Amino acid sequence: MRIGIDARLINETGVGRYIRNLIEQLGRLDNRNEYIVFLTSDTFDSFILPNKRWKKRLADVRWHTIREQLVMPILFLRDKLDIVHIPYFNVPIFYPKKFIVTIHDVIILHFNTGRATTLPWVLYQSRRLGYWLVHAIGLARAKKILAVSSSTKQELMDHFRVDPKKIAVTYEGVNEKIKSLELRVKNEKSIIKAPYLLYVGNAYPHKNLEALLQAFRQVATEAKFVLVGRDDFFYRRLRDEVARLKLTDRVEFFGEANDKQLASLYANANALVFPSLMEGFGLPTLEALANGCPVICSDIPVFHEILGDIAYYVDPKNISSIAQALTRAAKEELARPDLGAIKSLLSRYSWETMTRQTLDTYERVGRPL
Repeated sequence: MRIGIDARLINETGVGRYIRNLIEQLGRLDNRNEYIVFLTSDTFDSFILPNKRWKKRLADVRWHTIREQLVMPILFLRDKLDIVHIPYFNVPIFYPKKFIVTIHDVIILHFNTGRATTLPWVLYQSRRLGYWLVHAIGLARAKKILAVSSSTKQELMDHFRVDPKKIAVTYEGVNEKIKSLELRVKNEKSIIKAPYLLYVGNAYPHKNLEALLQAFRQVATEAKFVLVGRDDFFYRRLRDEVARLKLTDRVEFFGEANDKQLASLYANANALVFPSLMEGFGLPTLEALANGCPVICSDIPVFHEILGDIAYYVDPKNISSIAQALTRAAKEELARPDLGAIKSLLSRYSWETMTRQTLDTYERVGRPL
Protein backbone atom coordinates (compact mmCIF):
# COMPACT_ATOMS: atom_id res chain seq x y z
CA MET A 1 0.00 0.00 0.00
CA ARG A 2 0.89 3.64 -0.42
CA ILE A 3 0.11 5.42 2.83
CA GLY A 4 0.15 9.18 3.25
CA ILE A 5 0.78 10.88 6.60
CA ASP A 6 0.02 14.56 7.03
CA ALA A 7 3.01 15.57 9.17
CA ARG A 8 2.78 19.34 8.81
CA LEU A 9 2.40 19.69 12.60
CA ILE A 10 5.42 17.52 13.39
CA ASN A 11 7.21 20.29 15.28
CA GLU A 12 4.21 21.36 17.33
CA THR A 13 3.72 20.38 20.95
CA GLY A 14 1.35 17.54 21.79
CA VAL A 15 0.30 16.39 18.33
CA GLY A 16 3.89 16.84 17.14
CA ARG A 17 5.15 14.32 19.66
CA TYR A 18 2.40 11.94 18.51
CA ILE A 19 3.46 12.31 14.85
CA ARG A 20 7.17 11.95 15.59
CA ASN A 21 6.71 8.77 17.59
CA LEU A 22 4.25 7.31 15.09
CA ILE A 23 6.69 7.80 12.20
CA GLU A 24 9.66 6.51 14.20
CA GLN A 25 7.81 3.34 15.16
CA LEU A 26 6.34 2.76 11.68
CA GLY A 27 9.84 3.03 10.22
CA ARG A 28 10.96 0.30 12.60
CA LEU A 29 7.93 -1.99 12.52
CA ASP A 30 6.61 -1.90 8.94
CA ASN A 31 8.79 -3.43 6.22
CA ARG A 32 5.94 -3.88 3.78
CA ASN A 33 4.21 -0.59 2.94
CA GLU A 34 5.36 2.60 1.25
CA TYR A 35 4.91 5.93 3.03
CA ILE A 36 4.59 9.49 1.78
CA VAL A 37 5.11 12.17 4.45
CA PHE A 38 3.72 15.67 3.82
CA LEU A 39 5.78 18.46 5.42
CA THR A 40 6.00 22.24 5.50
CA SER A 41 9.09 24.11 4.30
CA ASP A 42 10.15 24.61 7.95
CA THR A 43 10.60 20.88 8.47
CA PHE A 44 11.11 19.46 4.98
CA ASP A 45 14.92 19.62 4.81
CA SER A 46 15.53 18.52 8.40
CA PHE A 47 13.19 15.54 8.28
CA ILE A 48 15.15 12.29 7.95
CA LEU A 49 13.36 9.48 6.15
CA PRO A 50 13.24 6.28 8.23
CA ASN A 51 14.24 4.04 5.30
CA LYS A 52 14.03 3.66 1.52
CA ARG A 53 10.29 2.90 1.55
CA TRP A 54 9.61 6.44 2.75
CA LYS A 55 9.37 9.59 0.66
CA LYS A 56 8.55 13.17 1.53
CA ARG A 57 6.49 15.83 -0.20
CA LEU A 58 6.46 19.56 0.31
CA ALA A 59 3.06 20.73 1.55
CA ASP A 60 3.71 24.31 2.55
CA VAL A 61 0.12 24.92 3.58
CA ARG A 62 -0.90 26.44 6.89
CA TRP A 63 -3.37 24.39 8.92
CA HIS A 64 -6.82 25.68 9.92
CA THR A 65 -7.16 27.67 6.70
CA ILE A 66 -9.44 27.63 3.67
CA ARG A 67 -6.34 27.06 1.54
CA GLU A 68 -5.70 23.85 3.46
CA GLN A 69 -9.14 22.57 2.50
CA LEU A 70 -8.54 23.36 -1.18
CA VAL A 71 -4.88 22.43 -1.66
CA MET A 72 -4.26 19.37 0.53
CA PRO A 73 -6.76 17.13 -1.35
CA ILE A 74 -4.90 17.91 -4.58
CA LEU A 75 -1.53 17.05 -3.03
CA PHE A 76 -2.86 13.77 -1.66
CA LEU A 77 -4.45 12.82 -4.99
CA ARG A 78 -1.20 13.37 -6.89
CA ASP A 79 0.43 10.49 -5.06
CA LYS A 80 -2.42 8.03 -5.66
CA LEU A 81 -2.53 6.95 -2.04
CA ASP A 82 -4.42 3.93 -0.77
CA ILE A 83 -5.06 5.68 2.54
CA VAL A 84 -4.22 8.98 4.20
CA HIS A 85 -3.72 9.40 7.94
CA ILE A 86 -4.69 12.83 9.27
CA PRO A 87 -3.20 12.88 12.81
CA TYR A 88 -5.24 15.89 13.89
CA PHE A 89 -8.84 17.03 13.40
CA ASN A 90 -8.03 19.30 10.42
CA VAL A 91 -9.44 16.89 7.82
CA PRO A 92 -9.43 18.10 4.19
CA ILE A 93 -13.15 17.53 3.77
CA PHE A 94 -13.03 17.60 -0.06
CA TYR A 95 -10.57 14.69 -0.29
CA PRO A 96 -12.61 11.96 -2.02
CA LYS A 97 -10.60 8.85 -1.16
CA LYS A 98 -9.96 6.81 1.99
CA PHE A 99 -8.59 8.45 5.12
CA ILE A 100 -8.47 7.92 8.86
CA VAL A 101 -8.21 10.65 11.48
CA THR A 102 -6.79 10.85 14.99
CA ILE A 103 -8.75 12.98 17.44
CA HIS A 104 -6.86 14.10 20.54
CA ASP A 105 -9.67 16.11 22.14
CA VAL A 106 -12.68 18.32 21.40
CA ILE A 107 -11.73 21.03 23.86
CA ILE A 108 -12.57 23.86 21.47
CA LEU A 109 -16.25 22.87 21.63
CA HIS A 110 -16.34 23.41 25.39
CA PHE A 111 -14.72 26.81 25.85
CA ASN A 112 -16.36 29.75 24.14
CA THR A 113 -14.81 32.66 26.02
CA GLY A 114 -12.63 33.89 23.17
CA ARG A 115 -9.56 33.82 25.43
CA ALA A 116 -8.11 30.91 23.46
CA THR A 117 -7.43 33.07 20.41
CA THR A 118 -5.78 36.27 19.29
CA LEU A 119 -8.54 36.88 16.74
CA PRO A 120 -11.35 39.44 17.08
CA TRP A 121 -14.54 37.96 18.55
CA VAL A 122 -16.48 37.76 15.26
CA LEU A 123 -13.61 36.10 13.40
CA TYR A 124 -13.06 33.70 16.28
CA GLN A 125 -16.71 32.64 16.24
CA SER A 126 -16.52 32.15 12.46
CA ARG A 127 -13.43 30.01 12.85
CA ARG A 128 -15.01 28.08 15.70
CA LEU A 129 -17.97 27.28 13.45
CA GLY A 130 -15.49 26.16 10.81
CA TYR A 131 -13.83 23.83 13.33
CA TRP A 132 -17.21 22.31 14.14
CA LEU A 133 -18.02 21.77 10.46
CA VAL A 134 -14.62 20.19 9.77
CA HIS A 135 -15.14 17.89 12.72
CA ALA A 136 -18.67 16.95 11.72
CA ILE A 137 -17.95 16.35 8.03
CA GLY A 138 -14.51 14.82 8.58
CA LEU A 139 -15.70 12.37 11.20
CA ALA A 140 -18.63 11.33 9.04
CA ARG A 141 -16.40 10.71 6.00
CA ALA A 142 -13.45 9.09 7.78
CA LYS A 143 -13.19 5.33 7.35
CA LYS A 144 -11.92 4.99 10.91
CA ILE A 145 -11.37 7.33 13.85
CA LEU A 146 -8.55 6.90 16.34
CA ALA A 147 -9.17 8.45 19.77
CA VAL A 148 -6.35 8.85 22.30
CA SER A 149 -8.58 7.93 25.25
CA SER A 150 -11.98 6.47 26.04
CA SER A 151 -12.94 9.90 27.38
CA THR A 152 -12.28 11.41 23.96
CA LYS A 153 -14.19 8.58 22.31
CA GLN A 154 -17.18 9.35 24.52
CA GLU A 155 -16.98 13.03 23.62
CA LEU A 156 -17.14 12.16 19.91
CA MET A 157 -20.14 9.95 20.51
CA ASP A 158 -21.89 12.62 22.56
CA HIS A 159 -21.22 15.62 20.32
CA PHE A 160 -21.24 14.08 16.84
CA ARG A 161 -23.31 10.90 17.24
CA VAL A 162 -20.43 8.81 15.90
CA ASP A 163 -21.00 5.06 15.89
CA PRO A 164 -18.76 3.67 18.67
CA LYS A 165 -17.74 0.81 16.36
CA LYS A 166 -16.09 3.38 14.11
CA ILE A 167 -13.81 4.65 16.89
CA ALA A 168 -10.74 2.80 18.13
CA VAL A 169 -8.98 3.92 21.32
CA THR A 170 -5.20 4.00 20.81
CA TYR A 171 -3.44 5.27 23.92
CA GLU A 172 -0.30 7.34 23.56
CA GLY A 173 3.02 6.35 25.14
CA VAL A 174 5.95 7.77 27.05
CA ASN A 175 9.05 8.70 25.06
CA GLU A 176 11.72 6.08 25.74
CA LYS A 177 14.42 8.77 25.79
CA ILE A 178 12.72 10.34 28.79
CA LYS A 179 12.21 7.05 30.61
CA SER A 180 15.73 5.80 29.92
CA LEU A 181 17.24 8.88 31.57
CA GLU A 182 15.41 8.35 34.86
CA LEU A 183 18.12 6.75 37.00
CA ARG A 184 20.96 8.90 35.70
CA VAL A 185 19.42 12.34 36.08
CA LYS A 186 18.44 11.76 39.69
CA ASN A 187 22.12 11.73 40.57
CA GLU A 188 22.90 14.85 38.59
CA LYS A 189 22.67 18.43 39.78
CA SER A 190 19.15 19.72 39.27
CA ILE A 191 18.61 22.24 36.48
CA ILE A 192 16.53 24.31 38.91
CA LYS A 193 17.57 25.07 42.45
CA ALA A 194 15.34 22.82 44.53
CA PRO A 195 12.70 22.81 45.78
CA TYR A 196 10.24 23.53 42.99
CA LEU A 197 6.83 22.57 41.65
CA LEU A 198 6.48 21.92 37.94
CA TYR A 199 4.03 22.41 35.08
CA VAL A 200 4.75 21.16 31.52
CA GLY A 201 2.60 22.11 28.54
CA ASN A 202 1.05 25.04 26.73
CA ALA A 203 -0.75 27.93 28.42
CA TYR A 204 -4.13 27.74 26.69
CA PRO A 205 -7.07 28.83 28.87
CA HIS A 206 -8.37 25.29 29.47
CA LYS A 207 -5.05 24.48 31.17
CA ASN A 208 -6.34 26.57 34.08
CA LEU A 209 -2.98 28.14 34.86
CA GLU A 210 -4.41 31.39 36.16
CA ALA A 211 -6.23 29.46 38.88
CA LEU A 212 -3.00 27.59 39.55
CA LEU A 213 -1.14 30.85 40.07
CA GLN A 214 -3.85 32.17 42.37
CA ALA A 215 -3.57 28.98 44.42
CA PHE A 216 0.23 29.16 44.50
CA ARG A 217 -0.03 32.73 45.77
CA GLN A 218 -1.72 31.35 48.88
CA VAL A 219 1.10 28.90 49.60
CA ALA A 220 3.70 30.09 52.10
CA THR A 221 6.84 28.45 50.76
CA GLU A 222 10.31 29.10 49.43
CA ALA A 223 9.65 26.65 46.62
CA LYS A 224 9.45 28.04 43.12
CA PHE A 225 6.94 27.21 40.45
CA VAL A 226 8.56 26.29 37.12
CA LEU A 227 6.51 26.53 33.93
CA VAL A 228 7.83 24.63 30.91
CA GLY A 229 6.45 25.39 27.46
CA ARG A 230 6.99 27.25 24.21
CA ASP A 231 6.99 31.02 24.60
CA ASP A 232 3.96 32.26 22.69
CA PHE A 233 1.07 34.70 23.04
CA PHE A 234 -0.55 32.68 25.82
CA TYR A 235 2.63 32.36 27.87
CA ARG A 236 3.33 36.05 27.41
CA ARG A 237 -0.18 36.78 28.69
CA LEU A 238 0.55 34.52 31.65
CA ARG A 239 3.69 36.51 32.42
CA ASP A 240 1.46 39.57 32.80
CA GLU A 241 -0.70 37.63 35.26
CA VAL A 242 2.38 36.60 37.25
CA ALA A 243 3.41 40.26 37.49
CA ARG A 244 -0.11 41.30 38.50
CA LEU A 245 -0.13 38.72 41.29
CA LYS A 246 3.36 39.85 42.40
CA LEU A 247 4.78 36.36 41.87
CA THR A 248 7.67 37.31 39.59
CA ASP A 249 10.32 36.17 42.10
CA ARG A 250 8.54 32.88 42.75
CA VAL A 251 7.62 31.75 39.23
CA GLU A 252 10.18 30.76 36.60
CA PHE A 253 9.38 30.50 32.89
CA PHE A 254 11.75 27.82 31.62
CA GLY A 255 10.70 27.84 27.97
CA GLU A 256 10.87 24.71 25.83
CA ALA A 257 12.80 21.71 27.14
CA ASN A 258 14.41 18.82 25.27
CA ASP A 259 14.00 15.21 26.39
CA LYS A 260 17.07 15.23 28.63
CA GLN A 261 16.03 18.46 30.30
CA LEU A 262 12.47 17.20 30.75
CA ALA A 263 13.69 14.02 32.44
CA SER A 264 15.79 16.05 34.86
CA LEU A 265 12.99 18.53 35.54
CA TYR A 266 10.53 15.73 36.29
CA ALA A 267 12.96 13.70 38.41
CA ASN A 268 13.91 16.59 40.68
CA ALA A 269 10.52 18.31 41.09
CA ASN A 270 8.48 18.05 44.26
CA ALA A 271 5.47 17.40 42.03
CA LEU A 272 4.05 17.95 38.57
CA VAL A 273 0.85 19.99 38.77
CA PHE A 274 -1.69 19.59 35.96
CA PRO A 275 -4.92 21.44 36.84
CA SER A 276 -6.63 21.31 33.42
CA LEU A 277 -10.36 21.83 33.11
CA MET A 278 -10.37 19.29 30.27
CA GLU A 279 -7.83 17.03 28.52
CA GLY A 280 -7.78 14.42 25.81
CA PHE A 281 -4.92 12.44 27.37
CA GLY A 282 -2.42 14.48 29.43
CA LEU A 283 0.92 12.97 28.39
CA PRO A 284 3.11 15.02 30.81
CA THR A 285 1.47 13.25 33.74
CA LEU A 286 2.79 9.89 32.51
CA GLU A 287 6.20 11.38 31.69
CA ALA A 288 6.43 12.70 35.24
CA LEU A 289 5.51 9.34 36.74
CA ALA A 290 8.08 7.66 34.50
CA ASN A 291 10.67 9.70 36.38
CA GLY A 292 9.27 9.08 39.84
CA CYS A 293 7.62 12.48 40.18
CA PRO A 294 4.37 12.78 42.15
CA VAL A 295 1.46 14.07 40.08
CA ILE A 296 -1.24 16.49 41.22
CA CYS A 297 -4.00 16.68 38.62
CA SER A 298 -7.61 17.62 38.08
CA ASP A 299 -10.40 15.40 39.27
CA ILE A 300 -11.76 14.84 35.76
CA PRO A 301 -12.66 11.57 33.99
CA VAL A 302 -9.69 11.31 31.64
CA PHE A 303 -7.13 11.41 34.45
CA HIS A 304 -8.94 8.71 36.38
CA GLU A 305 -8.96 6.67 33.17
CA ILE A 306 -5.25 7.16 32.46
CA LEU A 307 -3.72 7.41 35.94
CA GLY A 308 -6.07 5.49 38.22
CA ASP A 309 -5.26 5.90 41.91
CA ILE A 310 -1.57 6.76 41.47
CA ALA A 311 -2.18 10.54 41.25
CA TYR A 312 -3.32 13.18 43.77
CA TYR A 313 -6.61 14.68 42.61
CA VAL A 314 -7.86 18.25 43.14
CA ASP A 315 -10.98 20.17 42.17
CA PRO A 316 -9.69 22.39 39.32
CA LYS A 317 -12.40 24.97 39.97
CA ASN A 318 -11.59 25.26 43.67
CA ILE A 319 -8.57 27.46 44.45
CA SER A 320 -8.40 26.19 48.03
CA SER A 321 -8.33 22.56 46.86
CA ILE A 322 -5.39 23.31 44.58
CA ALA A 323 -3.60 25.38 47.23
CA GLN A 324 -3.85 22.58 49.80
CA ALA A 325 -2.21 20.12 47.42
CA LEU A 326 0.49 22.64 46.50
CA THR A 327 1.24 23.21 50.17
CA ARG A 328 1.72 19.48 50.77
CA ALA A 329 3.93 19.19 47.69
CA ALA A 330 6.02 22.22 48.69
CA LYS A 331 6.61 20.65 52.11
CA GLU A 332 7.54 17.35 50.40
CA GLU A 333 4.65 15.61 52.11
CA LEU A 334 3.54 13.81 48.95
CA ALA A 335 4.98 10.31 48.75
CA ARG A 336 6.91 9.45 45.64
CA PRO A 337 4.90 6.91 43.62
CA ASP A 338 5.83 3.26 44.13
CA LEU A 339 8.18 2.01 41.42
CA GLY A 340 6.21 -1.20 40.94
CA ALA A 341 2.97 0.74 40.58
CA ILE A 342 4.61 3.05 38.02
CA LYS A 343 5.88 0.13 35.93
CA SER A 344 2.47 -1.53 36.06
CA LEU A 345 0.76 1.69 34.95
CA LEU A 346 3.23 2.49 32.17
CA SER A 347 2.92 -1.01 30.73
CA ARG A 348 -0.48 0.13 29.42
CA TYR A 349 1.01 2.99 27.43
CA SER A 350 3.46 2.34 24.63
CA TRP A 351 4.16 4.14 21.37
CA GLU A 352 4.93 0.76 19.86
CA THR A 353 1.55 -0.64 20.89
CA MET A 354 -0.20 2.49 19.60
CA THR A 355 1.64 2.19 16.28
CA ARG A 356 0.84 -1.50 15.88
CA GLN A 357 -2.84 -0.71 16.42
CA THR A 358 -2.60 2.13 13.89
CA LEU A 359 -0.83 -0.07 11.36
CA ASP A 360 -3.56 -2.68 11.77
CA THR A 361 -6.08 0.06 10.97
CA TYR A 362 -4.14 0.98 7.83
CA GLU A 363 -4.25 -2.66 6.70
CA ARG A 364 -7.95 -3.08 7.39
CA VAL A 365 -9.01 0.20 5.78
CA GLY A 366 -6.47 0.69 3.02
CA ARG A 367 -6.33 -2.64 1.28
CA PRO A 368 -8.99 -3.36 -1.36
CA LEU A 369 -11.66 -5.89 -0.41
